[in-house]
Amino acid sequence: GEDHQLSEPSGIFVERPESATATKGKDITFVAKVDSSNLLRKPNMKWLKGKWLDLGSKAGKHLQFKEVYDRNTKIYTYEMSLIKVVDGDAGGYRCEVTSKDKCDICTFEVTVSLLISLNSSGDAGEDAGDLDFSALLKKREKKQKVVEEVDVDVWNILKDAKPCDYEKIAFEYGITDLRGLLTRLKKMKKVEPKKSDAFLKKLEAAYSVEKGKKIHLMVELADLNAPIKWLKNGQEIKPSAKYVFESVGNKRTLTINKCNLSDDAAYECVVGEEKCFTEVFVKEPPITITKLLDDVHTVVGEKVEFEVEVSEEGANVKWMKDGVELNRETAGSKYRFKKDGKRHILIINEATKEDIGMYHALTNGGESKAELEIEDKELEVLQSIADLTVKAAEQAMFKCEVSDEKVTGKWFKDGVEVQPSDRIKITHIGRTHKLMIDEVKPSDAGDYTFVPDGYALSLSAKLNFLDPPKIHLDTSGTGSKNTITVVAGNKLRLDVEITGEPAPTVCWMKGDEAEGRVRVESTKTLSTFVIEGAEKGDEGPYSITVTNPAGEDKVELMIKIVDVPNPPENVECTSVGEDFGTITWDPPAFDGGVPIKGYLMERKKVGSSRWTKLNFDVYESTTYEAKRMIEGVLYEMRVFAVNGIGISQPSANSKPFMPIAPTGEPTRLTVDDVTDTTCALKWRPPEKIGAGGIDGYIIEYCIEGSDQWVQANEEPVGKNQYRVKGLPMGEKMLFRVVAVNIAGRSPPVTLSQAVTIREIVENPKIRVPRNLRTKLIRLVGEKVNLVIPFQGKPHPVVTWSKDGVLLEDKTVGIRTSHVDTIFFIRSAERTHSGKYTLSVQIENVSDSADVHIQVIEKPGPPVAVHVAEVWGFNAALEWKPPKDDGNCEIIGYTIQKADMKTKDWFTVFEHNRRPSCTVPDLVMGNEYFFRVFSENICGLSVEAGISENTAIVGKTGSAPPPMEVNCSPKFTAPLVDRSVIAGYAAAISCAVRGYPKPKIIWMKNNMIIGEDPRFMIRNNQGVLTLNIRKPSMFDGGKYSCRAINDLGQDEVECRLEVRGMLNFPSITPVSKQRLFNKAQRDKSPSPRSFD
Repeated sequence: GEDHQLSEPSGIFVERPESATATKGKDITFVAKVDSSNLLRKPNMKWLKGKWLDLGSKAGKHLQFKEVYDRNTKIYTYEMSLIKVVDGDAGGYRCEVTSKDKCDICTFEVTVSLLISLNSSGDAGEDAGDLDFSALLKKREKKQKVVEEVDVDVWNILKDAKPCDYEKIAFEYGITDLRGLLTRLKKMKKVEPKKSDAFLKKLEAAYSVEKGKKIHLMVELADLNAPIKWLKNGQEIKPSAKYVFESVGNKRTLTINKCNLSDDAAYECVVGEEKCFTEVFVKEPPITITKLLDDVHTVVGEKVEFEVEVSEEGANVKWMKDGVELNRETAGSKYRFKKDGKRHILIINEATKEDIGMYHALTNGGESKAELEIEDKELEVLQSIADLTVKAAEQAMFKCEVSDEKVTGKWFKDGVEVQPSDRIKITHIGRTHKLMIDEVKPSDAGDYTFVPDGYALSLSAKLNFLDPPKIHLDTSGTGSKNTITVVAGNKLRLDVEITGEPAPTVCWMKGDEAEGRVRVESTKTLSTFVIEGAEKGDEGPYSITVTNPAGEDKVELMIKIVDVPNPPENVECTSVGEDFGTITWDPPAFDGGVPIKGYLMERKKVGSSRWTKLNFDVYESTTYEAKRMIEGVLYEMRVFAVNGIGISQPSANSKPFMPIAPTGEPTRLTVDDVTDTTCALKWRPPEKIGAGGIDGYIIEYCIEGSDQWVQANEEPVGKNQYRVKGLPMGEKMLFRVVAVNIAGRSPPVTLSQAVTIREIVENPKIRVPRNLRTKLIRLVGEKVNLVIPFQGKPHPVVTWSKDGVLLEDKTVGIRTSHVDTIFFIRSAERTHSGKYTLSVQIENVSDSADVHIQVIEKPGPPVAVHVAEVWGFNAALEWKPPKDDGNCEIIGYTIQKADMKTKDWFTVFEHNRRPSCTVPDLVMGNEYFFRVFSENICGLSVEAGISENTAIVGKTGSAPPPMEVNCSPKFTAPLVDRSVIAGYAAAISCAVRGYPKPKIIWMKNNMIIGEDPRFMIRNNQGVLTLNIRKPSMFDGGKYSCRAINDLGQDEVECRLEVRGMLNFPSITPVSKQRLFNKAQRDKSPSPRSFD
C-alpha cells in the first residue's frame, strides 16, 4: 500500500509532492505546482536527493522530469518520475523553487517495498479459495533467488568493470553511496590475499581523489635496496614536478600533484618480477552551465541552433526534447551535435512544425531549457509591379503575382487607399492582383503600392504621365528678368532643369550663332551652360531650346560681364591741422559696369613701405579728413574705388604733407602731501604733445577767491611732481600746472578744489604680509629677511621687541624708513625662535603686530634603545624619544637591523611613529643588534641610538613549541587617532591575539571595506595594518577593526583626519622641498608581541 502525507500549500507552491511508498520494479511520479502570477521571472525548479545530490544531472531512462505551463492559470506543473523503482531510490528528497528574491522548499520521503503476489488456480472449482502452499513456497523460493541473483550480479559486474564505469553502474542500479561501494569492493578483492616476497605492504585496491588535489601511493618493501618502478596504464613514470618519488626506510611513495582527468588510470608498482596494482579515481566537480539557452523563433525550413556554454571543456552535455533524450543514434540526420571548447551546440538543419517544443541541455551540475517556435514561411512575390509611362487618355495597368492565391490586399496611391470607380478597376484572380486605370489624367501620376493583408510586405511602382518639354530656369536673384551678371575672369556655370517625357533635345544659341564660346553639358533632366574665364566679348543674348515629340519650349537669356573699377584720380592734400589733413580726389574714369559704392583710404610715412588703413567701411564722399597723425612727420595718401564687384587698384600717391599740432594741457593734477607750509603736487603729461615735445612744467598758485597767480618755480621742472614751499599756514590755496615747449605754454590744468595748508594726521597702521600671518619656519643657518610696510602721519616711531622685551640682539638687524621696516638675520640660530612684536606709534595712537619665528634643525638620536623581548623570528624593540627634538615635533623613527656576522645595516621600518616596534622575519641562529634614527620635518637625526643588547634567534626545535590555548580575540595594541596629509600614503595598525586564529574585518564609518584598490590590508603574525593609498579629504572618518572567532569578538576604533597639503610660504624653495620630502607619513609601529 501507499502512505500519503498531506501538506498544506504555502509560499509559492500551489501543490507539493507527497511522501509515498513505492513498489520495487514499478513506476512512481511526484507532482509539484507553482503559481507564477506574482513572479517577475520564470521560476527555477530543482529536485534533490539527500542534502546535495542534484537529480537534474541524473536524468535518463531511470529518472525523468517534465514541465508543463498553463497560460490561462499561469501555473507551472513539474513532474519527477522514477522508472522501475529499485532499493537505492529510498530516502529523503526535496524540491526547491526560486524566482529572483523568492524561494520555497518542500521535502518528502520515498520508501521502497517488495510486492509478493499469491496465485490461486482459476480452474479449481470449489477448491479455488484454498491456497497451494507448495506453489507458494516455490514462488517465495524463486523470488528470494531472484533478489539474491540481482544483488550478486551487481557486485560481479562492478568487480569485472573498469573503475571509470563504477559511477555509471552505481547510478543504474540505485547505489548512491559511492564511497561505501569502493570500500566494499576493496573488501571483496581482499578475500584471497596472496603473500608476496617483495612487498610487506601493497597498494590499496583503489584510491579516490578530487580534481586539482594531490594523492600519495605508498608500498613497503621487504628489501630496502630493491629497485622499484612505477607504471601508469603499463607505461613507466619518470620523476617530474607532476610525479614525485620518495624513499623513507622501506617505504616507497609516489605523489601525484594537481590531479586531473588524465590521472584517472591504473597504476602498478614493480619490484623485480612482482607487481602490485591499484586504481586511481579522479572525482570531477559538477559541471555547471555558465551561458543558458535562448528561445528561438523561426520559420519552416530555416536552420536552428541551440547553444549552451558550460564551466569545463570536454564535459558531457545531454540534449532532450520534451523529456526525450536526443543522441547520435536516435536523432539520425535531422539533428547534429557540435562541441567547441566549452560551447555545446544542437543544430536542426531544416526546421519543421514537428520540431516545435521545449529543448533541454543537461549536465551533472545543472540544466537549461529553451522553447522553439516555428511559423510558416513568409509570402513570396512571384511578379512585382513595374513602373508605367502613359499618355493622356490611355489605360494604365499595374499587375503583381504572389505565392498564395488566398491572400487579399489593398492598393494605395501616394499613401492613400485607391477606391474602385467607373474609371478605376481592381481585380483578384488566383495569385494575380491587378489595378487598371482607364483614360489616364495628369492627376493619376504618382507612386502606387500594393500591400497584402496580414503581411509586412509592400510592392511599389510609379506611374509617369507623358508631358511636353519644359525649361525650369530661376533668374529671380539676378536683377533684371533673365539677365545673368558675371564678373570678368570668373567661371559661369548655369544649371537648367529640364522636364519632359521622353527626354527632350537641348540646343543653346548666342544670337544667331550656335553656342559661341559656351560649353554645354547635358543629362536627362539637366543642361549645364558653362563659360570658362568670362570676357567682355562673351556679353550678349543667349537662348535655350528643348524639344521632344510632345512639344517645344524656349527661354532667352542676357549675359552681362562686369569688372572692378579703375583707380581714383588726382589725389591731393588741400589743408592740414594739429593732427589731421584734408584729402580730395576725382572718381575713376570707368566704374566697371557697376555703380561705385565708395572709397577706401590708406596713408604711410614718407620713406616707409607700410600702409595703414584709415577706414574699413566704405566712404562715399570724395573728400576725407585723415586724423590722428603725428606732428612734424611727412605723410603720403592713396585711395581705392569700390563697386559691387570688388576693389580697384590703388591710385597714384599724393604729394607729401606734414601736420603740425600744439601741446595739450597736463592731466590728473592731484595733491600728494600737505604740511604747515608746503604742498606736494603730482600730475601726468598732456595727452597731446606737439612736434616740439615738452621742455618742462610751470607751477602757479593763488589764494582762493583771488586771480593773482604766483609762479612757484623760476625754471621749468622736468619731473611730473613738485613741492611748493613758503605757503601761509591755514590759507586755502589753488594750484595750476602749465606745460612749456618751443611753441609756448599749453592750456593750464587747475585743481578743482582749494587746499588748506595744514599738516594731515593719519593714524598708524601696520600692513602685515600674508606669509607672515602664520608661523615662519627657518632652518638653522638660513637667513631671515622680513619687510613689513606701515602707514601713518606724521612719521610714526617704530620699535621691535621679542617675547615682551625690547629687542637688543646685535645679530638681528633693523632698518626703518617712512613707509616700512626691515627685519634681517644673516644666519638663523635656534635662540632666534620666539614671538617678535612690531609697534608703530604716533603721539598717543599706536598699532602692533606679532611675527612668530621658529628656527629648527635635525633632532638628536633616540635614547635607551634596547631589545625588550625575542620570540620566534621576531624581536620587540623599545626606546625613548631624543633629548633634543630639533625645536620641532618628532614625526617618526627609522629602524635598522644588522647581524653580528656581516654587520651590514638594513632598514626595517621608516616613519614609525611610536617609540617601539616589532622586527619580524629574523633568520634562525643569527644574533642581531639594532639602531634607531629619530626624524622631524628637517630629516633624520645625524646619529642613531644603538641597542644596548642584542637579539639571538634560537633554532627551531630546541625547545618544545608552546601549546596554543583557546581564547577569544583580544587587541593587545589599539588603533590610535591619526591626522595625515592628503596625497601622502597613510597607514593605521593594531595588534590582536586569539586562538583559533580570528577573522579580521576592517570598517570605515561602520561600512565594511571590500576589494577597494585604494586600501591594502595586511596581517603579519597578528600585527594588522590598513594601508591607504594617497588619501583624499573624503577618506577621513571613523575606522574600526573587528576580530571574530568561535569564542567571541573584540573591536577597536580610531578617527582619521585628512588635512590639506602642507604649505610653508616663508621657506626657501630648497628647504621647502626638503620639508615636503620629509612630511609625516602614516606608518604606525608594530605592536610588541602576539600569541
